[in-house]
Amino acid sequence: MAESTCPKCGMPEDLCVCDSIAREDQKITVKIDSRSYNKEMTVIEGLEDSVDLQDLASTLKSKLACGGTAKEGHIELQGDHTRRIVDILEDEGFDRKNIEVEA
Repeated sequence: MAESTCPKCGMPEDLCVCDSIAREDQKITVKIDSRSYNKEMTVIEGLEDSVDLQDLASTLKSKLACGGTAKEGHIELQGDHTRRIVDILEDEGFDRKNIEVEA
């Protein structure tokens, strides 16, 4: 049985590290945006195409117990989650020093 290889690195699919390397190198910006009725939204920007936004948004929503969406290259979460978001993104494979939280 022939193993499939990653087109980027040439390694077998089960040994491929392209996704983890791509996550570590991304510059992510987390900021608070005010919406209608002065509701706060946590907006996560700077995620590259190599990251599955829908999957990451689903993980963040379940870990933060909030609603949200992934659209137009960024993730929006209902509420202010700036205190916990860096720890959760780090658990998901992103580098802490590349995550900037704007006040």
